[in-house]
Amino acid sequence: MVLVGCGERSVAPRDSLKAFTTHLDVRVPALMEWYDVPGVSMALVRDGEQVWSGAYGVADRDAERPMTTDAVFRVESISKPVTAWGVMALVEAGRIDLDAPVVRYLKEWTFPASPYDEESVTVRRLLSHSGGLALGTIGDEYRPQEQRPDLRPHLSADVRLVRAPGSTFSYSNAGFNLLELLVEAETGQAFPAYMAEAVLRPLGMRRAQFGWADSLAGTMPTGYDRAGAPVPLYVYPGHAAGGLFADVGAIARFAQATVAGAARRAVLSDSSVRAMHTPQVTVPGLYGVVADAYGLGHFVETLPSGHRAVWHGGQGHGWMTHVHMVPATGDALVILTNSERSWPLMAKVLTDWGRWSGVGAVKMHRITTAATVLWGVIGVVVVGTLWMAGHLVWGLRSGRRRWGPLARQARAARLVRVVVGTGVLAGLVWAAAQPYLTLTSVFPVAADGAAGALVGL
Repeated sequence: MVLVGCGERSVAPRDSLKAFTTHLDVRVPALMEWYDVPGVSMALVRDGEQVWSGAYGVADRDAERPMTTDAVFRVESISKPVTAWGVMALVEAGRIDLDAPVVRYLKEWTFPASPYDEESVTVRRLLSHSGGLALGTIGDEYRPQEQRPDLRPHLSADVRLVRAPGSTFSYSNAGFNLLELLVEAETGQAFPAYMAEAVLRPLGMRRAQFGWADSLAGTMPTGYDRAGAPVPLYVYPGHAAGGLFADVGAIARFAQATVAGAARRAVLSDSSVRAMHTPQVTVPGLYGVVADAYGLGHFVETLPSGHRAVWHGGQGHGWMTHVHMVPATGDALVILTNSERSWPLMAKVLTDWGRWSGVGAVKMHRITTAATVLWGVIGVVVVGTLWMAGHLVWGLRSGRRRWGPLARQARAARLVRVVVGTGVLAGLVWAAAQPYLTLTSVFPVAADGAAGALVGL
């Protein structure tokens, strides 16, 4: 079942909905087993309407609680495009200017000293991750009932200008949390209350909210880290960058509003939505593997069909999520999971969805290709390790080699091997200790195989 489910199965463009969901009913559980993902909740939007939702696996392994489509997830950075809608509503109302310095609106808050021009940090640049800000603190988590820092002092410690604003794309959670402060300063409302009133309720995102409420405790799955250990519930000091809680239906409603004009006009005009989907800055580096550019709160890519897709993923401690949307065709896919091991699973499902919807392979399929290459490298390392071991055993048995770790002969070669081996082991220990590492998050199974192969080498 696992091998069949993880292999490339035939999905014809514009097959019937029933054919594709039947395919998912086989494919998704098999991928979950292969990648050790506990639970998945998904929804499909077609022609601007939600046409299907489904849930697989468990919300909690110990309690054997099944996953359901009304389970509420930490959707993490899917919060950013939703936040962008809230900011754009203020732009459309004439209350803020996209190209004005953000400090114009941040009453009694100033940037920490830096060699860069803070007046060049505009609202547009914060929305497009080109404001020159650092990523911000990772893993700043608090239990829901625990006292946590107020947003202003937290941002004073977390916001750092590390490059010239407008010079390049640089993903920044701190930048979006700065937009939260802007919203509160301009509206006089707490950010969660403003977003509920301006965006969530008008779009019909009934089971979605920024910030914690005790009522969420009974509706949330347990999140699991890369090692499969359960993660206690937590919240961040800010909301805008990653503090949205939602079920799959609520994110599907957001996707409907993104791809269908009638559903969104209660919040934004079509021109404002198009502005969010217009590339603002080219995406370099690792992000550039799976996206072409970043708009305002949205990653942007051009598909093989020529259509533009807008999307965002989310990753936190115990959670991985994704929403991919094609406004021109009315198609969208939502995937919510309670595991940090889900990235390759999502890549494979997105590849199938792109083929079925007729838009072609989304750039996330490159993760699948890269995983194949990594497995090839692992195979070479394993073969090399076995050859070296066999050569050593043959040499010892034939008398051509003898045990002499301190012998002068080939001492330099042995020293190099010891240094390299020690470095590899140290790197593996360091990687295992990191709360987030790209290699292990994108390729969880292959990374485990690579670790074993390198230890053997």
